[in-house]
Amino acid sequence: MGAGHGTHLHVEGHSVVHRLPAHTKLVGLVVFVLLVVALPRDAHGLRVATLLVAVGVVAATRVPLRHVASRLVVEVPFVVFALVLPFVATGPQRTIGPVTVSRDGLDAGLALLATATTSVLMAISFATTTSSRDLVRALQHLRVPDRLVQILSFMVRYLGVVGSQAQRMKVARESRGFRARSLGSWPVIASSAGALFIRSYERGERVHLAMMSRGYTGQMPVTDPLSAGRRDWSRALLPSAFAVVALVIGYAA
Repeated sequence: MGAGHGTHLHVEGHSVVHRLPAHTKLVGLVVFVLLVVALPRDAHGLRVATLLVAVGVVAATRVPLRHVASRLVVEVPFVVFALVLPFVATGPQRTIGPVTVSRDGLDAGLALLATATTSVLMAISFATTTSSRDLVRALQHLRVPDRLVQILSFMVRYLGVVGSQAQRMKVARESRGFRARSLGSWPVIASSAGALFIRSYERGERVHLAMMSRGYTGQMPVTDPLSAGRRDWSRALLPSAFAVVALVIGYAA
């Protein structure tokens, strides 16, 4: 039942990014994001350049634009914070038309917006081209502690199961005439959340017992280990190479 869950982010394809080994993409993602975050705050031109690199990577995945746009919703809190910063920050003021904003806040807001967008686009390109199974194999290959790998793998695999259960409970409430319109509906929602927790806990116990009966000893077996050649690494780290150049230019200017 859980085999098909946790793959709602992954999009099947045959692009260059899809074919890269998962561990090379993961290392490339982390290195690129760290380099972009390290750029000087006022290096707006360089941040735009790294944003264009991220857009190029997303285009190389050949994932439908509608799918990418729907995943950009996670960036909304960063966008809101970036829009608020120029009005709440202190320091020298700058007038833009009829509006007066903080110059430092404007620089920080633009930097935050560009960095967040770049990072989210790169994360989307990784998530859409990497299955949950390949992600777990990549973490194992990179020697991430086995306990953390297991927690992540179970979370990815069964998050969809729990979400489907919550959706069915919502449909059941609404079919009985329930509508969350006032504070009086909170006890019903709280009891549903408690029931969902109990069901999830019991499901976890059943899964654990099933694994123990099949010889599980506390460690996930490493099957079909990953391998990568020099070409794979060079392709995966190519965006990071551009980010290194941008970082050097930013601090040399």
